[in-house]
Amino acid sequence: MENQPANLNEGKKAAVESMFDSIAWRYDFLNHFLSFNIDRLWRRKAIKILSKSFKSPRILDVATGTGDLAIAAMKLNPSKISGIDISVKMLEIGKEKIKKKGLSEKIELIEGDSEKIPFDANIFDVAMAAFGVRNFSDPLKGLMEMHRVIQNKGMIMILEFSKPSVFPFKPLYNFYFKNILPLFGRIFSRDKTAYRYLPDSVMKFPDNEEFLKLLVQAGFSQTYQKKLTGGVASIYTGIKLSTQ
Repeated sequence: MENQPANLNEGKKAAVESMFDSIAWRYDFLNHFLSFNIDRLWRRKAIKILSKSFKSPRILDVATGTGDLAIAAMKLNPSKISGIDISVKMLEIGKEKIKKKGLSEKIELIEGDSEKIPFDANIFDVAMAAFGVRNFSDPLKGLMEMHRVIQNKGMIMILEFSKPSVFPFKPLYNFYFKNILPLFGRIFSRDKTAYRYLPDSVMKFPDNEEFLKLLVQAGFSQTYQKKLTGGVASIYTGIKLSTQ
C-alpha cells in the first residue's frame, strides 16, 4: 500500500477524531449491541493468543478507545498497559471505567497518534489494537510505528473486522453492514455519518492476505491470521525479529 499524501492523512485523522468524540457516549453500548456481544468473546480469544507467549508483559494498546481491550488484557498480569487514542472523549470514558475497576495503577490512557507513538523504541513486549487499524490515516505507517516500539521478539496483535467469503456468512455480513448497522447506529448515537463511515471503512480495509502483506511490509515476521465467526473478524499476529 502506498503512503497517502500528508494533507489527506491529516484530513482523515481530524474527521475520525471528531467522529469518535461525537459517539463516545454511546460507543460501548453500540459495540456490544451491534455485535450481539460477540466482540467480548473476540477480545478474550485475542488475549488468549498473547497468553501463550508472554507472562507479565508491558503492553501498548493503540487506538484504545474506551479501553476494553486493555481491560481484557489484565488477564495477562501485565507489568503495565499504556493505551493511546486521538479521541479525548473516548479516553475520558475509558479512564472512568478503569478507575471504577481499580486498575488505574496498571493501565494508563493518554492522548496519542498511531503514526507518532509517544514512546521510545524497543520498550514494549506487545503492541495491540482492536478495531482501530482501519481508522488509521496511514495503516502502514501506524504498523511501522508499532514495530518500532516493540522489543526484539515482541509481538503485534491486531483484532479487526474482515470480509467473509463463504456462505452464509458473506451475504449476511454484507446485508448487516450495509443496512442494519448504519440504521441502528444512527438511531442510538444520533450521529448521521459515524455509522455510515464504519461499514465503509470495513469494506475498504485491506484484510486477510492483504493485511498479512502489510504486516510484512511493516517489518514483522511469522505473520499469522486466525479467522473468527466464519471470517467476520480476524486476529492477526506477527513477531519483531531484529536483524542487528
